[in-house]
Amino acid sequence: MRVFVAIDLPENVRSELTALQRSLVVGRLVPVDNLHLTLSFLGEQRDEAVEDAHQALSELHAPAFDLRLASVGIFGKRAPHVVFADVAPCDQLFDLERRINRALRHAGLEFEKRRFRPHVTITRLPKFVSAFDLGQVRDYLDAQASFRGSSFAVTRFQLYQSTLRPEGAVHDSLASYELVNA
Repeated sequence: MRVFVAIDLPENVRSELTALQRSLVVGRLVPVDNLHLTLSFLGEQRDEAVEDAHQALSELHAPAFDLRLASVGIFGKRAPHVVFADVAPCDQLFDLERRINRALRHAGLEFEKRRFRPHVTITRLPKFVSAFDLGQVRDYLDAQASFRGSSFAVTRFQLYQSTLRPEGAVHDSLASYELVNA
């Protein structure tokens, strides 16, 4: 089973992101139901490991906090492959990510360690982007540089299963974990 841990986004933030997507004419837009902020990508895991992950995440205690999306960017300067909404600096988000990864590793899960760069993917670009399309992406980034999303409360995070299909991934929530109010 292909799984990841993420923060689901409230409807008003999803609406802001779909408005952002409308002005980008290059690439494949991420469906509104798939907009999320990944905290930990676990990749392919056995069912037993997913149960271990669920148990570890159920026992995790972390405070709720507020978050805001701010600005847009791309991954892959020479060969861009993703356009994303960036996250405004938030120490509590980095703390939550560390706690989650520590709990999952302590539970015996093995997964690739990646540098945490919090973002919400809004568009996936094709493998080869023409010079014209690359110019359109750069113009889009310039036009959206001042984007500031609404602040929202992060009160829970989710364990998701991701099923890859030719038309794109389908994400199903397996479990939800509450954060505590400070």
